[in-house]
Amino acid sequence: MAVREPGLAVFDAMPDDVAYAALLACCSSPGVARSLVAGRPYPSVRAFLDAADTAVARLSESEVDLALARHPRIGERSDSSDSAREQAGMTNATDDVRTALAEGNRAYEKRFGHLYLVCATGESAEELLALLTDRLRNDPETERRVVRIELAKINRIRLGDLLAGQP
Repeated sequence: MAVREPGLAVFDAMPDDVAYAALLACCSSPGVARSLVAGRPYPSVRAFLDAADTAVARLSESEVDLALARHPRIGERSDSSDSAREQAGMTNATDDVRTALAEGNRAYEKRFGHLYLVCATGESAEELLALLTDRLRNDPETERRVVRIELAKINRIRLGDLLAGQP
């Protein structure tokens, strides 16, 4: 019999409402949180993270928009410790890069009608700006697919932190 990861065993044993709240704090999506609570117990962390990816892929467009609304803009200061840690690459950003990101965020929101979402973990401010500039060239359908991919990446990082017992 395989030994289960301790963090996953703790998560699987949580009452539904506690697990839902913890997931909502990670994923910013009620649909993902509900799906992951309903799927317990998970045989492995990989199965749990794969289920999260599947849940993101199945979200309605309105649920994706709801998840987006709970994320801060790239380059803006956030009260969320997750977002602050993920956007650590912004710490040494120049004023020019910050200004360009703010302008790019406005252009993106005007073009696509929603927040620019990118998995910022490990990216510098300059890299985040380059990604934004590149994504402004996408057509709306392509960009919606990219948003789901980025949301799933962010979720994987945050869910891994949840299972590891990190804030």
